[in-house]
Amino acid sequence: MTIALPAAPAQAPRRQILVATAMVSASAFMLIIGMIAMWLKFRAGAPTRDSADGLKIIKDWMPASVKIPEVAANIMLTTFPFGALMAQWAAYSAKRNDSSHRSLALAISFLIGLAIVNAQVAVYSQMDIGLADGQFQTMFYAVTGTMLLLVVGGMVFSLVAFFRSVGGRDNDTDVINAHAFYWYFLTAAFSVVWFVVYVQK
Repeated sequence: MTIALPAAPAQAPRRQILVATAMVSASAFMLIIGMIAMWLKFRAGAPTRDSADGLKIIKDWMPASVKIPEVAANIMLTTFPFGALMAQWAAYSAKRNDSSHRSLALAISFLIGLAIVNAQVAVYSQMDIGLADGQFQTMFYAVTGTMLLLVVGGMVFSLVAFFRSVGGRDNDTDVINAHAFYWYFLTAAFSVVWFVVYVQK
């Protein structure tokens, strides 16, 4: 009489992509926070002078000739949550094996990233400042340029996930969940940049 052994338990999913995305996002968020800390340090250490009437002390951090287009900055702030929403829609669709909506949501995430890049380029062109014109200009390009590169990374992530989706990877939910996590990180990181760089200046 032969007795069959019970089946081995299913191997727990490792979720390497999700863990790697979380680590990259945490590292990038620390980079952004570190750059914001440098921004605040440079701003606090900027020289001061008395106003013409002697009633106020003016801090020479942001040159008077520099004007930040707040409309474009505010549009970027309100656009990021829609990118995260589309990424979450893709994750929701992937969980339910809805490939058409998953692919559509990923495509829209990519287009939202493209719109954010376009808005940032519009900010640069309207400000018309040089990288080496002063401390403010250098720090502005450093912080916003780093954020721009992170957004481009999110666009590449969306594009890769989209091609995997249309390629028939119906069970590849880890990539889609990692993609959504990255877009949540982008939204949080830009909220910090927007408040310090674009609002407080």
